[in-house]
Amino acid sequence: MQVLNIDDCQQVEQFRQLQETLGERWQSIEGSTNSDVDILVIPSLSIDQRELKKIEGCEHYEERLLFALIRLWNPRNRLIYVTSVPLHPSIIDYYLQLLPGIPFSHARNRLLLLSTYDASLKPLSQKILERPRLVNRIRQALRIDKSFMVCYQSTDLEAELSLKLGVPLYAAAPDLHNWGTKSGSRTIFAESGVPHPDGSQLVWNHQDLARVAAELWERQPTLKRIVIKLNEGVSGEGNAVLDLRPIAHFALPQGSHAERIAAISDRFSTMSFQASQETWQNFSSRIVELGAIVEAFVEGEIKRSPSVQGRITPLGDVEILSTHDQILGGPDSQIYLGCRFPADEAYRLQLQELGIKIGKKLAEKGALERYCVDFITVEEEDGTWDIQAIEINLRKGGTTHPFMTLKLLTNGRYNLETGLFCSQQGRPKYYIATDNLQKDQYHGLLPNDLMDIIAHHRLHFDTGTETGTVFHLMGCLSQFGKLGLTSIGDSPEQAETTYNKVVAVLDEENLRYNGQEFSAFSEHSSPMSWDVSSY
Repeated sequence: MQVLNIDDCQQVEQFRQLQETLGERWQSIEGSTNSDVDILVIPSLSIDQRELKKIEGCEHYEERLLFALIRLWNPRNRLIYVTSVPLHPSIIDYYLQLLPGIPFSHARNRLLLLSTYDASLKPLSQKILERPRLVNRIRQALRIDKSFMVCYQSTDLEAELSLKLGVPLYAAAPDLHNWGTKSGSRTIFAESGVPHPDGSQLVWNHQDLARVAAELWERQPTLKRIVIKLNEGVSGEGNAVLDLRPIAHFALPQGSHAERIAAISDRFSTMSFQASQETWQNFSSRIVELGAIVEAFVEGEIKRSPSVQGRITPLGDVEILSTHDQILGGPDSQIYLGCRFPADEAYRLQLQELGIKIGKKLAEKGALERYCVDFITVEEEDGTWDIQAIEINLRKGGTTHPFMTLKLLTNGRYNLETGLFCSQQGRPKYYIATDNLQKDQYHGLLPNDLMDIIAHHRLHFDTGTETGTVFHLMGCLSQFGKLGLTSIGDSPEQAETTYNKVVAVLDEENLRYNGQEFSAFSEHSSPMSWDVSSY
């Protein structure tokens, strides 16, 4: 999505001045029991809508920020949550029942749910701006001097809404959007001295794409595969993998530069596209609109995709929040399906160090709030791990809601020395999370049906033991047979057992009602082995 330009210098200055008021408000909410703020949650997926539609059930991804409702555990906090279409009441009830020590009715009275009643393919922020009466209602409901706004991703749409409301946006300014793109990420890695795969600058047509791919191949004649990435792809859906092995006879020193370009260009239509139903014709048209880069495909027998999550505070401090081992699927393991917390101890402290370097560079550029960095790690023969940075996300992503759910439910703390998260009782906590527990057999399950299953089989999160499962993306279930969940345990094994129990129960319940046999795990629900032996 091409970021809009705020062309009024006065507006830009007003936006900056608003953001300067974040310090005191941010410190208030981080101050635990003394917190007294109004939080406006705008879960707008303000990204290229055609790329977004590649994600099945994306219509319900506005639910991913519902972990913010747990902020209502503080009796002074108030929260406004706006969505495109109304949320099912049982979903809201589910989150509020998680609050420890707070009467349900008290929390519900401090929550205002608003909707645009517009299911069209537009970002939520745009829908809100098109409804001046709704904007006014939001403004009137907020204590302006105690409010701030959070979002999924900051664009000029969110900045304009921030200005209209007079409420500071706790996110990176829209003009910093480039640092969260594929090409911008590579620039930050280079400036930070962080290892990353060889690749190209941004190009805007398939002819230049073939040229930079040939140049990459010439720099690395032993390459087997090349990754081609749309500059603003989402969750790996904008990636494609080009296999060079069928045209290896054009590698150095046999072929000429022109022959390599022609051979690569001819292979574009045979690429392995990560998004289902994607074609070269459509993909190439997106290159003209979004731009693309090429990158060396990182090979390896034992390969993983960890990530590090950080935060840049309004005071300019860089903090590491967590590390994860991502769970990837798709034809070439490019699609984000879920994660495991924390990342393997063999490399999680190194991830933290690299994450801090990148965070400091982003802070120099003026970035705020969340950033996430994805890596590829390959185990070497001597047991060490080669770590390569892949991309930066300047937005809340798939690893945001599971970790924040854990943090807000347990009020625990992440330990930089160990890379572990410990509850207030000092117990290390582990989890497995996914956005993609999806099976055809789950179609037709209503949120209320899920609540019945959760209650009957006691699958819910237990605030006493601080273990169990927290569900999300429940709005996806009926139409798409898709569900998100975070299974929390006191050990990796307990987290895995808890996750597997949820899947087994859902399968059994479905079998009981539908009376049909089916495989216990589909491609989406079991993307890879939940190997916990490395912890």
